[in-house]
Amino acid sequence: MNTNSTKIPMWKKICYGCGAGGGNVMSTLLAAFLLGYYTDTAGIAAAAIGTMFLLSRLLDGVTDLVMGGIVDKTRTKWGKARPWLVVSAPLMVIGIILILNVPQGFSQAMKLVYAYITYIFLNCVVYTIFGIAHSALLARMTRDFKDRNTTSTISSICNNAVGLVVGTAITALQLNFGWGVTSVILGIAAGVLILIPGLTCNEMEDTGENKVKNEIPLKEQLPAVLKNKYFWLCLLIGAFTLLMNANAIAAQVYYCNVVLGDPMYMATLMSIGQLPGIIILFFMPYFSNKFSKRVFMSFGGILLIAGFCLIGIADTNRTLLLAGTILRSIGVGPMFAGIYAFIADAADYGEWKYGVRSEGLMASSQSIGSKIGIGLGSGVTAWILAFVGYDAAAAAQSATVVSGIRFTYGWLGAIFSVLLLLFVWMMDVEKYLPEIRKSQPQKR
Repeated sequence: MNTNSTKIPMWKKICYGCGAGGGNVMSTLLAAFLLGYYTDTAGIAAAAIGTMFLLSRLLDGVTDLVMGGIVDKTRTKWGKARPWLVVSAPLMVIGIILILNVPQGFSQAMKLVYAYITYIFLNCVVYTIFGIAHSALLARMTRDFKDRNTTSTISSICNNAVGLVVGTAITALQLNFGWGVTSVILGIAAGVLILIPGLTCNEMEDTGENKVKNEIPLKEQLPAVLKNKYFWLCLLIGAFTLLMNANAIAAQVYYCNVVLGDPMYMATLMSIGQLPGIIILFFMPYFSNKFSKRVFMSFGGILLIAGFCLIGIADTNRTLLLAGTILRSIGVGPMFAGIYAFIADAADYGEWKYGVRSEGLMASSQSIGSKIGIGLGSGVTAWILAFVGYDAAAAAQSATVVSGIRFTYGWLGAIFSVLLLLFVWMMDVEKYLPEIRKSQPQKR
């Protein structure tokens, strides 16, 4: 295992980022394509799917906190988080294959039951294990704040790069090979990427006082984490980042199909929606270390608002649509990069403020937040489609449906982005980091 002061070599930072990319295979699938698959291929009503997305969120909060406690209590020669990444890899393969293969011979009721079971398995069980273990691993790899910022940035670059490839490839894979083959390809890709950090990324060794703190029972850890305001802010930032992003990507499928009448334009928007965000991430270590993560993320929030406003007025104007998508892409990059480093900072703050360190429970904030965001983001799109009367079997959609899709894709994203920016401004944990460093000089 590493010591507290160990610097993370570049190749391990990339390996850690591969795990984020593996998770993003599932996130991109669920956020961008699953709703369309359920309504247009499996033939399940949009309103029923929206309700399923909402109800599964109630279970998520329980499973995430339980898994956070399990990670904190795990004791193996590999550490706390790594073993669970290894466990989650094959489960991710199975979950992705199952979720994209709703039996066509089932009745409507049985299709919905199958959708509930497979969605809960993949999202509430598999992604819970992966998400909490991966988030906790960063806080377990080093206590060096600058090294965390760099690792988080590289992870986000890998995350976005995989999202770029997967987002642009899924439409072509599905049209050429069908959802069955596509599910196998996506499942194996996600499983392999998640396995990489599980096999390569070492954790710090718990010694002395820190080892004693890690023996604190869950009934004492949980109250300390829940009264840490940065736990809740991490949860809200994660939730609204994914809510904004998942809603936009889910609506993007219908925007291309209905408003533009060009399904293959989805690949263009997915690539344009990822590449600028990857480029801006290369500047994050400089801005985060020279100024703060909060400043960099706030800059991203302003660009998000501007980008969604352009999309809101674009209609079929592809120039405005591309300009807004580029701004949105640049703006969302800092959000994804900053939240993981903020979680590690919040864990340090909790140890300093309350004498309890809990990487697993703190990481559950991001897991809960991301799944709330993905589920409700896609759910909001489904409910709006149902409300405006979207009919997957119709040859042409009504003007009301077109307006509803335009609002969902543009102006609703701007509203979510304003709220996200407010939560980022409230996330002022960095002001405590100098004092936290002074209180733990032996760990630097």
